[in-house]
Amino acid sequence: MKVRGRRECRNCEHRWSYYDTGAVECPACGSLRSVGVDERTRHTDTPVSLDLSPHRRAVDADGIGEAAADLKRELRGYRNRRGFIRGGELRPLDGTFLAATELLHVVDVLARADDEDVTDDEEFYLLDLLRGADAGERPTVETVPESMRAARGLAVAEAVDDYRREMLSWLDDNPDAEARQTLGTVSDLVRRTHALGGDVPLDTSETLVTATRDVSTYLREGDGSALARAADRLSRLL
Repeated sequence: MKVRGRRECRNCEHRWSYYDTGAVECPACGSLRSVGVDERTRHTDTPVSLDLSPHRRAVDADGIGEAAADLKRELRGYRNRRGFIRGGELRPLDGTFLAATELLHVVDVLARADDEDVTDDEEFYLLDLLRGADAGERPTVETVPESMRAARGLAVAEAVDDYRREMLSWLDDNPDAEARQTLGTVSDLVRRTHALGGDVPLDTSETLVTATRDVSTYLREGDGSALARAADRLSRLL
């Protein structure tokens, strides 16, 4: 949506940025009566942080089965509030969003399994994700258990597709035919991953992330070589 991000309170005349607060009430007096003082600009990002420390303690104390519902609620809430256009500026596809999406899929899989069916490798993978997701850290490809490959593939496809749609919205205001065409290939690969239930090679998933970030770099920085790299990476996945 497009909003007037610079606001002025009609009650106390205080000015603030909706882009920074994500709130319509005046931070000085709490009034809900304000007026925009700039032009409408596309904006989808809501200021939100992810703190998984309470959930790490819960998993440690009670196990994933007991902690799963609250953890998934936290992750979904974070994802639902995230966007990647702030005041007309396209923001990068960050590691926290990717890791939170991956953790959500992994928790969903392991929470439905009997405790005795969860292997040590799967448990370590979950704990590794849980430890680093809010810092934007994801387990390396080498540490992902084969049984979790589909969960990671689906998570990557979901996160990449969310970001792809944000880039397309940004392109509505900043047209670029080459970038839009490249994003069409990203969409094709996302659909293929979903059709396979996420069961694609781990390197394929990571290449899709890298190519999507290359397109983003091109759009944000005007680096034509980044778009060429994206097209080359994607062509090798077709």
